Amino acid sequence: MRHPVVAGSFYPSNPDSLLAMLAEFVRPSPDPTIAACVAPHAGYMYSGRTAGKIYSLIPKAETYVILGPNHTGYGSMVAVSTDTWLTPLGEIEPDVEFIEAMPKVIVDMDEIAHRYEHSIEVQLPFLQYVHKDFKIVPICLGMQDEETAREVAHEILTAEERTGRKIVVIASSDMHHYLPDRTCREADAKVIDAILSMDVARYYQTIYDMQASVCGYGAIGVVMIYAKHHNCYASLVDYSTSGDVADKSSVVGYAAIAFRR
Repeated sequence: MRHPVVAGSFYPSNPDSLLAMLAEFVRPSPDPTIAACVAPHAGYMYSGRTAGKIYSLIPKAETYVILGPNHTGYGSMVAVSTDTWLTPLGEIEPDVEFIEAMPKVIVDMDEIAHRYEHSIEVQLPFLQYVHKDFKIVPICLGMQDEETAREVAHEILTAEERTGRKIVVIASSDMHHYLPDRTCREADAKVIDAILSMDVARYYQTIYDMQASVCGYGAIGVVMIYAKHHNCYASLVDYSTSGDVADKSSVVGYAAIAFRR
């Protein structure tokens, strides 16, 4: 069992309080054309409204493949979890059949990378609020370069084909970190524009040229490659910074992006 590590800090640990907060952020209106998305992973008081905009639209799927960066440095560099995940709203089972169908050329089955990592955990209560009876494939990325992203996307696409699952792929990432509000917004606009172009090479070049502090840039890369394979187009659903609710002198940016078929 993978127990929550940021319940009570990033989001309420009390189920009723958590549901009340989610009800503020989410207005369910599922869009069946969405195949993948980007959602932020900060404390709900900061990024919850932006996350809620994409989770209001996310369609029902058998399995949600959720990719997040490895902030802790623990465990394998590309790690999938087969544990049951617990949140204050209940348990979520892994899709073991999907995981077994992945070639596992680059992806390791490893729980250590997930034990203290928050980027995937914070997505789960949103999913539990909007949908029932689903499974997850949580993948934690310690390596986020373009080659790794392409290999991970290939593993997901291979398992999708082998299992015939209806999946939605979620990239958990915040945008730039700890910049003045205006500077952050300008920098994020450049990265978002690269994402919306669906040009993966341009996106990575933008990240590297700017030395962008986008923590889950590799997760976004995987989602772009997956979405491009399915001939999706990208659109910005919502954008905010922590400066909308806190000090504007040093903020973090948050983007909700949908990839539609």
